[in-house]
Amino acid sequence: MPTRIFDHGRAATMSTLKAQIRERAAAAGFDVVRFTAPGAIPAAGERLSAFLAAGRHGDMDWMERTAERRAAPGVLWPEARSVVVLGLNYGPGSDPLATLAKRSRATISVYARGKDYHDVVKKKLKQVAGWLHRESGCEVKVFVDTAPVMEKPLAEAAGLGWQGKHTNLVSRDFGSWLFLGSIFTTQSIAPDEREADHCGQCRSCLDICPTNAFPKPYELDARRCISYLTIEHKGHIALEFREAMGNRIFGCDDCLAVCPWNKFAHRSREAKLAWRADMVDPPLDELLALDDAAFRARFAGTPIKRTGRDRFIRNVLIAAGNSTNTELIEKVKHHLDDGSPLVRAMAVWALSRLMPAPSFGALREIAAAGENDDGVLGEWNRGRERAHA
Repeated sequence: MPTRIFDHGRAATMSTLKAQIRERAAAAGFDVVRFTAPGAIPAAGERLSAFLAAGRHGDMDWMERTAERRAAPGVLWPEARSVVVLGLNYGPGSDPLATLAKRSRATISVYARGKDYHDVVKKKLKQVAGWLHRESGCEVKVFVDTAPVMEKPLAEAAGLGWQGKHTNLVSRDFGSWLFLGSIFTTQSIAPDEREADHCGQCRSCLDICPTNAFPKPYELDARRCISYLTIEHKGHIALEFREAMGNRIFGCDDCLAVCPWNKFAHRSREAKLAWRADMVDPPLDELLALDDAAFRARFAGTPIKRTGRDRFIRNVLIAAGNSTNTELIEKVKHHLDDGSPLVRAMAVWALSRLMPAPSFGALREIAAAGENDDGVLGEWNRGRERAHA
């Protein structure tokens, strides 16, 4: 006998349940919803193990701690019988790479220019999951990408798209612009068909990467990725990556924005993801003036706040050093007395690129004398070497 739910007093088969879930998801604001099983991604665990064994996760030690649950959804919640995978379009309305040419302004990744998508997606997931629980009596759990869930392989298995050569999900309808969320449920729901790979011979996403973060197609070394470096990495950013960062202060959209499948994408209709005016190419001098309180106030409710002020200003200082704008020198100098050695070090690096060699050398004689952090002193010494080169 088929499992039944009740909708306005009428019995419905499982096929009707899928249709009703889609209706509820659309009403909540999701752009696409499909279904798969917890055991549909058996190869994902092997890929994750290889990624971790190669150390490509960098500082993201939480990936190691949660590897067992992340590798197999059935381990995360053994009672789950089905996974509802939902996508929310966050497509930009203009070219997100246009700001890269504005060297005295900052480029912030598309996903971070509005409200924190974790909060937006999770609220919508709870609406759909709550309805499913009430109607069918099944148990449900909702997950966004802060949980140990490999949402991209699950989305591929469910048919939302495929993992492209940049390792992100690509959709024939939404290009590379989908936020993902999932509802695990004890309700058995027939899975949808997996999506095939449609990348073909294209390698645009690989070739555009400023830091060569892709060892080969379908593999990412996060330690070389600007998104990782500007958001997840807690320490000093290696010298080899700084110039390549340009004015990217939070994330990097290059591999996403260049995908040919974006020609079928359209601008997001979700009002809560609308870009804030102060998130679109903000002036570097304005961002350099932010202390901790001002940082928290400005970026409240956005993904940027989670990174913290010190790492953010580290990124802004690198952008200042790449700007060639000597009018930023005094704003950068202010950070030589910052409480964070992470910030002081990047202030030194930026000044070594903005100031004439004699002026930088004179400043070093004064400022470096009172410095006791090895990382900052190392930047002063490298700056002196560049000045004498």
